[in-house]
Amino acid sequence: QVQLVESGGGFVQPGGSLRLSCVASRNIFNIYCMGWYRQAPGNERDLVATITVGANTNYADAVKGRFTISRDTAKNTVYLQMNNLKPEDTAVYYCNLQPLPGAKDYWGRGTQVTVSS
Repeated sequence: QVQLVESGGGFVQPGGSLRLSCVASRNIFNIYCMGWYRQAPGNERDLVATITVGANTNYADAVKGRFTISRDTAKNTVYLQMNNLKPEDTAVYYCNLQPLPGAKDYWGRGTQVTVSS
């Protein structure tokens, strides 16, 4: 079993920035993929960004150029730096960990991000 704990969410005005953190209860050095997803009220949970064991990254079109995913294997932590935030970025952001391709994945409980003036 793997526990994931997100933090860093909050309230920010449009154009502002936040950095989300996700700490895993196990070593993430050889984890196949970790990522961030988000879910707004009434919507499905959508991919935001992922980072693989080879440090390859992938982003949703809506966040490209504004969000950056990174990881610190020494701290078992994945980050999501979010710049130039927009009201449509408002959602609960969830951390995801997939140890191996096709294997059971794990989710955190989420952290709320609200962008509003």
